[in-house]
Amino acid sequence: MPDTCTVAVLGGGSFGTVIANIIAGNGHRVRLWLRNEERASAINTQRQNAEYLPGYHLHDKLEATACLARAVAGVDVLFVAVPSSSFRAVVRELAEHVSSAALVISLTKGIEPGGFRLMSEILAEEMPDNARGVLSGPNLAREIAAGHITGSVIASDDPAINSRIHDLLHSESFLIYSSRDMYGVELGGALKNVYAILAGIGAALELGENTVGMLLTRSLAEMSRFAVDLGANPMTFLGLAGVGDLFVTCSSPLSRNYMVGLALGRGQPLDDILGAMDQVAEGINTLGLLKAEADSRGVHMPLVDGLYAILYEHRPVADVFDGMMHAEEAQDVEFVTGR
Repeated sequence: MPDTCTVAVLGGGSFGTVIANIIAGNGHRVRLWLRNEERASAINTQRQNAEYLPGYHLHDKLEATACLARAVAGVDVLFVAVPSSSFRAVVRELAEHVSSAALVISLTKGIEPGGFRLMSEILAEEMPDNARGVLSGPNLAREIAAGHITGSVIASDDPAINSRIHDLLHSESFLIYSSRDMYGVELGGALKNVYAILAGIGAALELGENTVGMLLTRSLAEMSRFAVDLGANPMTFLGLAGVGDLFVTCSSPLSRNYMVGLALGRGQPLDDILGAMDQVAEGINTLGLLKAEADSRGVHMPLVDGLYAILYEHRPVADVFDGMMHAEEAQDVEFVTGR
C-alpha cells in the first residue's frame, strides 16, 4: 500500500465514524458519506459527529459529505457501514462510481432481509471485479472513541488484503488480527446479535451467574453449529469475531441488541423499544432469517427457537426461558481437532 491513500467510509453512524477517524489519524485522506447533508455540514464545521459520538474529535483529514459520487471518487479503499436492509441498494449505486481496482470492506454485521445473503455475498454479486473483505470483532464504537484497547479481525481470501487493511487501521489502541475464514468471521458478527437479545432478557430476569455462563456457552455452540453447516471453520468462533464479540455484545449496555432484550424482559412492547432507538438493532432482523434458514437445513437451534417464540409467537418470556434453560444437550463440545 502506498504511504498515503484515499479512503471512503459509507455510513455516518458511530462505528463508521470511528473507523474513518482512525484511518484519518494514520495520515490518510478519508471521506465519510452519510445521507443527511445538514449532518455532514455540521460534522465538517464542528469536527464531531454530535448525533452519535458527541465530544469525539474528528481529524482534519476526515471530510463528511452527503454526495455518494464525491465520497467515492478516486478512492483506493472503501468501507461500507450501512444497515443490512440498505446495503445492496448502496453498493449497487456505488458500483457505478468506483474503479474495479478499489478494495471494498464490509463493516456491517447483519443478513440481507428477504433471503440469507451475507454482505460479502452482496459485494460479490454487485461488484464482482472488486477485491473484498470483512471486518468484525468486539468493537463497541464508544469504547473505541474513548481510546480503550480494542481488537478487530480483517478476513479475506487474500493475505495481501489482510495486510493492507492492517496497515491502514492499526493504531496503538486499535489492533488488527487476520483470518482467511471470511464467511465464519462474518457469520460470527451477524449471529451474535440474536444471542445478545437473549442475554438482555436473561439480565432482566436476574438469572444467576451460573445460568448466564451456560447461556453464553450454549449460544456459542449453537451459532458455531449453524456456521459449520454453512461451511465456516468452527475454530473461528474461538477468536475475536466469535466468542470475543459474543461476550461483549451479550454483556454491555452499549450493545443495542442487549438493551432491546433487557427492555423486552422488563415487559416493554417491541414496537415501543425499536421506536425509541436511533440506530438499528440488527438482531431483530436476523432472527427470522436465521430461524428460517436453520429450519430448512435441519440445524438444531433451541435458543433461536425460544427467542422466536417470544418475539413472533408472543409466548410468555419467563416460561420460554425456563424451558430453554432446563433443556440438556447430549454433548457439550461438538467439534474436536484430535484426541
